[in-house]
Amino acid sequence: MSDLFSEPFEDTPLEERPESPRPPQRRTITVSQLNGAIGDLLEGQLGELWVEGEISNCRVWNTGHMYFTLKDDRAQVRAVMFRMALRYLRFKPEDGLRVVARGRVSVYEPKGEYQFVCEHMEPHGLGALQLAFDQLKNKLQAEGLFDVKRKRPLPSLPRKIGIVTSLEGAAIRDIIKVLRRRHPNAHLVIRPARVQGEGAAGEIAIGLRALGKVPGVDVIIAGRGGGSIEDLWAFNQEVVARAIAASPVPVISAVGHESDVTIADLVADLRAPTPSAAAELVVAAKDEFCSRIDRMNQRLNSAARQAVLRRRSAVQSLVARRAFAGWHGRVAMHGRHASELTHHLRRAVLARLARQEREFRSLRQRLEANDLGRRFAVIRGRLRGADERLRAAALRSRERADSRFRVLAGRLDNLSPLAVLARGYAVCWNADRTMILRRAGQVGPGDKVRVTLHEGELHCEVRRPPEGESHK
Repeated sequence: MSDLFSEPFEDTPLEERPESPRPPQRRTITVSQLNGAIGDLLEGQLGELWVEGEISNCRVWNTGHMYFTLKDDRAQVRAVMFRMALRYLRFKPEDGLRVVARGRVSVYEPKGEYQFVCEHMEPHGLGALQLAFDQLKNKLQAEGLFDVKRKRPLPSLPRKIGIVTSLEGAAIRDIIKVLRRRHPNAHLVIRPARVQGEGAAGEIAIGLRALGKVPGVDVIIAGRGGGSIEDLWAFNQEVVARAIAASPVPVISAVGHESDVTIADLVADLRAPTPSAAAELVVAAKDEFCSRIDRMNQRLNSAARQAVLRRRSAVQSLVARRAFAGWHGRVAMHGRHASELTHHLRRAVLARLARQEREFRSLRQRLEANDLGRRFAVIRGRLRGADERLRAAALRSRERADSRFRVLAGRLDNLSPLAVLARGYAVCWNADRTMILRRAGQVGPGDKVRVTLHEGELHCEVRRPPEGESHK
């Protein structure tokens, strides 16, 4: 084998050398960008979908969003329904319910998980409205809101009738027409409310609570005319049922339908098929009551006539007897005796009243002699004089004490070392201010001394020994 270096070697010019292939340029993206691209791809490719499956692990968080799982026999997918979409559902989603959901596939970028964002949901094989009706009916029935024992009878003579309905419908006109014809002196309190559409149930509930607080309202009619189940749905909502159950007075549900029964019909104290029928039911008790009064009045008049006839016949038979002859004279004698007794009684009463009046005057004079007002005035004057004397004595005592204080303060000021310092003298201390220096020999060169003046203090240092004294 020949060596590589044994072959002739010629240097190839640089411009004739073949170019080596360049490595491909590397592209780097972040995880967030990757998840975002996957989400854009899924949403763009799949678009809006209808997905059928069974709900499991259904939970509504305090934010109002609902998180759940859609599954079938072989797979499952995470799903979410946000609060704004959840509020428009007619039924309550729960585990085990098979539904058909409309929405889009999205990627939850913080965890890199894809999920189905549900925008609308319908029960599979059962209408949403019917399911919501059954769910609410079972719930309220378990709480006892449909119990017959809690339903109250209508008042016999309602004087003030509350009405919750729309002012634009025919129901209010029918109710007023019937009530004005059969009970013209009834006082009507109308609380307008929408009876169909979004927010109608809330307005009906507010109207029921408002009428329940009006003083004197005896009964409330809540209803509307006929319509489809969607139009009547406001009376199938829980807020209306709770308001009816909490009403302090009986409530008549007057929804214009014959075949279907609403939740309001089941909770109300009485159900009427139409608003007109509700008005007739309100005054039916009044009509029956008036009929009973008429019948009883007739019976009472007949009984009174019969009793008068019987008494008249008895009196006539008694007057015809011989024992009653001269009874007019005897009655006159008894009348005279009664007049005399009345006269004596009047004189005795007047005499006793005069005696009591004299006693009253005597007691009044004695009370005026011991008038507490006068006695209190004397005591008040004595207290006022004692108070003035006490004030004068206290003032004199304070003046004497003040004078004595000034004298003692002058003496103390004369003996005060501060007064001496004020006259130009000074006090000399050692460095730690524990001893007063009275002789120059108590310090030496380099010692620190402190000199207290009248105002302020000097920190000094001894430069030379004192003349004529030795340092000790």
